Amino acid sequence: MYKEKNIAVIVPCYNEENQIKKVVSSMPDFVDKIVIIDDKSMDNTLKVVKDLCCKNDKIVLIEHSENQGVGGSIASGYKYARDNDFDCAVVMAGDAQMDPNDLSNLLDPVVSGETDYSKGNRLFTGEAYKKIPKIRYFGNSVLSLLTKIASGYWHVADSQTGYAVINKRALKLIDWDQMYKRYGQPNDLLVRLNIYNFRVRDVFINPVYNVGEKSGIKIHKVIFTLSWLLFKLFILRMKEKYVIRDFHPLILFYLFGFVLVIVDLPLIIRLVVLKVIDGFFPPMTMLAVMFITIMAFQSFLFAMWFDMEYNKDLK
Repeated sequence: MYKEKNIAVIVPCYNEENQIKKVVSSMPDFVDKIVIIDDKSMDNTLKVVKDLCCKNDKIVLIEHSENQGVGGSIASGYKYARDNDFDCAVVMAGDAQMDPNDLSNLLDPVVSGETDYSKGNRLFTGEAYKKIPKIRYFGNSVLSLLTKIASGYWHVADSQTGYAVINKRALKLIDWDQMYKRYGQPNDLLVRLNIYNFRVRDVFINPVYNVGEKSGIKIHKVIFTLSWLLFKLFILRMKEKYVIRDFHPLILFYLFGFVLVIVDLPLIIRLVVLKVIDGFFPPMTMLAVMFITIMAFQSFLFAMWFDMEYNKDLK
């Protein structure tokens, strides 16, 4: 137990035969259960975990009959923690990229009741830029910005880190069967937490790389896939939070901005075509494009400002 709270650590695993022993051996003593989810691994991960189960009675093994993705594995772990009435559930990856020394710092604000969900942030210092591979750092920065807009947690950064702690109330309220099952799980969860007005806090963690992990993530593909996911999650949050649960005028500003963008696009295309054909920009069309673009930009800014104000108490 940690400060009189029982703790379950969820470890999603897919092809981690070389790393999972390190994760288990470095787990702090105060952890009550280590819930390892084997996501239909193709290597010897399952055998290694079964051997570990014989030596460590804290380990609980959940086997997936088919691969569900990291989000699906985390959902299985969360449901186990919920059904077994744990006070806090922690997610630590099976590739040993999450420093166990950071765990108590992540637990403290949740255990004390200051927040409902705490997540790691590797970007608090400039050191992260030196440690994290540059392409992943860039991709993370883009997705963090989009996640701020989609989730309403404007104070949160490093959205892709999965090192996080969630409390019992959130565990019981979130529908884990609806959560996104692939790499965008942390983004999906932030949106769902915001819909229910849960408090979220960033906690500094140490970036860990080059410890033998293997990443199958293709950043150029992930950014486009998750950008579309975040757009859909943004629409979901607007509907659930600002239409169904509590109508807010920011919806009107966002709608007005989107309508202006739809009107603006044909005018921009016409402007470019006429420039190519006639060699100049028609003054009236250019003025219309400038006016509509400025109005759309202002409308989106007002909507975001309203959103920031509405969610400022969820820090």
